[in-house]
Amino acid sequence: MPDEHQERFQAQKPARKRLIRRQDRDHSQRLRLTLQTLFAALNVWIGVQFYLWVRWAESGGRAFEVSRPAGIEGWLPIEGLMQLKYFLITGKVPHVHAAGFFLFTTFLVISFLFRKAFCSWICPVGTVSEYLWKVGRLIFGRSFQLPRWADIPLRSLKYLVLSFFAYAVIGMSAASIAEFLNSPYALIVDVRMLNFFRYIGGTAAWVVLGLVIASIFVQNFWCRYLCPYGGLLGLVSLLSPMRITRNSSTCIDCAKCAKACTSALPVDKLLQIRSAECSGCLECVAVCPAKDTLAMSVPLGVRKRRAIPAWSMAAGIAFLFLAIVGYAKITDRWNTNLPRQVYLELVPKCELAEP
Repeated sequence: MPDEHQERFQAQKPARKRLIRRQDRDHSQRLRLTLQTLFAALNVWIGVQFYLWVRWAESGGRAFEVSRPAGIEGWLPIEGLMQLKYFLITGKVPHVHAAGFFLFTTFLVISFLFRKAFCSWICPVGTVSEYLWKVGRLIFGRSFQLPRWADIPLRSLKYLVLSFFAYAVIGMSAASIAEFLNSPYALIVDVRMLNFFRYIGGTAAWVVLGLVIASIFVQNFWCRYLCPYGGLLGLVSLLSPMRITRNSSTCIDCAKCAKACTSALPVDKLLQIRSAECSGCLECVAVCPAKDTLAMSVPLGVRKRRAIPAWSMAAGIAFLFLAIVGYAKITDRWNTNLPRQVYLELVPKCELAEP
């Protein structure tokens, strides 16, 4: 082999060695799918049990009785925000819908430690949204992105909605929060949420259908532009010590990470991803073909960071969820202990109030 060809070959060897990482060797997406599936199944189970409990209450106690699943309160983030403020002011956990408080706190802690992982690892709405655009990609061969002039203003919508709710909650005193939580409306606000979908009107149905169709064409349409819960968790995630980091010395500039990013972040151009839009899904890490180039990392000293394996992130999320929920159950703070007669009286009225 001529000397110049041999030198060129030797120069290319380090680059070839870096390309040994394959997507099937990265287990992050399998782990994420496992957690998504488990939490989706948990929510389906809670939903079915809650529906059966509502039917029991609507029947005046004559139908088959099941216990009320307190986990349904995880679907009440606005009330969770109110409860968190009440706790910060008084130091006491609210007696009504306490499970919602513990779940809301759990998701805040997860977002602080593991970026906005709730949205991409736990949230059932986020899971449905993700697989809607993946179905769209299978059908159309691609996902569509809104132009930058429309994308950026639309992203602010979720923060505007969040600001509205935050402003309302900030203006409430501890006494007014306690009064609201103990009002007949708040006691069965979860039933009202269920009845919204049971007796959904024409306009609301068209809006939901529109969101589903939009999610098929545009990646995570609801999460990206409209979800105030995701907006709040994204702001919390800005404080997270964890970040996606890129090693520029081993990067081969293939831009696969940027194409895989569900939040359309320029991963291939940045050394660290600090955006509130990063959900910690690790999709970019999974598709990177260059070894030791992209990773979720934690600070190690002043200027050093250390990559963490995907399993530790999955284990951390699961541990926090089980630990906080387990604590609430062991200390008997999980369930809302109201007399059966209160529900037997209020739930049927809620049904009659629906259109």
